[in-house]
Amino acid sequence: MIGTSRRSLHQPPPPPPWSCHVPLQVSEGKDGVNAVLTPPFLLEYGSDVEDKAPNILQHIFSLFTNVRSGSDMTRFQLPPLFNHPKSQLQCFGESVYCIGDDYLSRCSSGETPLDRFIAVVGWSISTTRPAVFGVAPYNPILGETHHVSRGTLNVFLEQVSHNPPVSALHATDEKEIVEMIWCQQPAPTFHGASVEAVVHGKRELKLLNHGENYVMNSPNLLIRLFPRSGVDWVGTVSIRCEESELEAELYYKGPSFLGFKGNQRSVKGKIFETKTLKTIYEVEGHWDRHISFLQKSIILETVILKDVHNGKASTVIYNAKEVFSKLKTPVVKDPEGLWTTESAVVWGELSESILSKDWDKAREAKRAVEEKERELQRERRSNGETWVPKHFTVSYTKERGWECSPKQKWVPPAPIVVPF
Repeated sequence: MIGTSRRSLHQPPPPPPWSCHVPLQVSEGKDGVNAVLTPPFLLEYGSDVEDKAPNILQHIFSLFTNVRSGSDMTRFQLPPLFNHPKSQLQCFGESVYCIGDDYLSRCSSGETPLDRFIAVVGWSISTTRPAVFGVAPYNPILGETHHVSRGTLNVFLEQVSHNPPVSALHATDEKEIVEMIWCQQPAPTFHGASVEAVVHGKRELKLLNHGENYVMNSPNLLIRLFPRSGVDWVGTVSIRCEESELEAELYYKGPSFLGFKGNQRSVKGKIFETKTLKTIYEVEGHWDRHISFLQKSIILETVILKDVHNGKASTVIYNAKEVFSKLKTPVVKDPEGLWTTESAVVWGELSESILSKDWDKAREAKRAVEEKERELQRERRSNGETWVPKHFTVSYTKERGWECSPKQKWVPPAPIVVPF
């Protein structure tokens, strides 16, 4: 474990925006276990914290005292002071089931292959969510699960590997005849002035009633420490549908090295034909942008398509207000249906302690979860057992990386639901 100073563990940084007056949901399940659910990320979170960054940088730098540039940060352990009160599994899931407008149904309702491809591009952008500088979600434990429903969309996630960390997602909607399969492995690396988490793996969206499979990747998360601190999604996202012979390339860009925000959180790219490479549309806009003025934020909310033949903006395919407006905290509908592996249960005591700022209790709660995992690992080792995921078949090759295949055809309704 990477060393941290004792002083940094007991002197908290300024509270992030979620630490006060958060309408969390606490439900008691079977065997007296509590499930703690906190609100999804909002657009305002990133801007509020970045404005306070100089006040928390000294605490963050204390965490990297013994870390060399180029170091793999996969096993980096954060004290509770720097944790957001939810698991990374929940963050992955929220990008699918927490949304103000139903971008997913637009994908299957398009009349032509091009209409559907454009809708998929918009939906892919809608899964990009703001991250908060100075705090990070919990690293999921091996076998941790997260199961949530939003209407007829049922979403299930499992942590299928701990080292390296690999998360699998399976979501189905029997009404829209849609299926999603994601397999993701974040690989964070410390670069001295920044930490970049490259997200390996692929995301698949299957429009089953059209026989179309869309394969895409995720942008990377860049945490800038100096000269201007902040956090952004960067890199290239490729989307491809072999059946319609269409592709898209989207370029996510943050501010410059010096921190100038002119193109912050911009998305630019194109939709083109696979065979001819002919560009059909250009894509430009911002997935999430704010301009600070008198401590208020102005949101630039759209991503548009530009017809390259006449140069006119023809269609708005993404609107941040539609995505992030009226987001609601998931609630437990069936307490008896909660599993002990559910993220909201595994980390429930820790999340409650963080939100109440009881840091001693938070450290004990996190230590208890980690020690239980170490004990289970020792038991498996002594018995000569190899842990196997319960809900996914997992494989790895150097050529294709990690691949996850769900064992069930359809995801059943969940005990946790997102209110409309």
